[in-house]
Amino acid sequence: MESKVKALGHPVHPMLIVFPLGLLATAVIFDILELITGNGDFSIAAAYAIAAGVIGGLVAAVFGLLDWLAIPTGTRARRLGLWHGGGNVVVVLLFAISWLIRANADAWDPNAAALVLSFAGVAVAGVTGWLGGELVNRLGVGVDDGAGLDAPSSLGWQKRERRTMRRPHIRPTA
Repeated sequence: MESKVKALGHPVHPMLIVFPLGLLATAVIFDILELITGNGDFSIAAAYAIAAGVIGGLVAAVFGLLDWLAIPTGTRARRLGLWHGGGNVVVVLLFAISWLIRANADAWDPNAAALVLSFAGVAVAGVTGWLGGELVNRLGVGVDDGAGLDAPSSLGWQKRERRTMRRPHIRPTA
């Protein structure tokens, strides 16, 4: 089942999710580094990463919702997509609340609640990431109908490449 929203022949949602996932996971790493070193700069970096990750997650969610709406009702993919999307809403909410707690603290220093929310958020993101992989790799959601190991380029370049790479046909003269 092909994605409904594409850029340069590829689904937009999978291209966008790498940013919020990476940013939110990095925020947790910054929190751990702050706990180990006591360096408050890591708390500030975590807060910025959370803010960017939440915004990126909201943008990616719009495109994920558009793809989910195109999945036929009554299918396993539709049910799994609901869990995937709903879980990601939880991820964004957990990190957004963590960010709000930090915003009200001195120097963005997270308290225990902010840390627990972020750690829970990254754990839920791991589950929803697996669900997204199940949707694509097992159920074929977002995969082009003509996909295959030797499928032509999504940009249509393969046909042109074949023409230019062929050796010119030389006819013998008689």
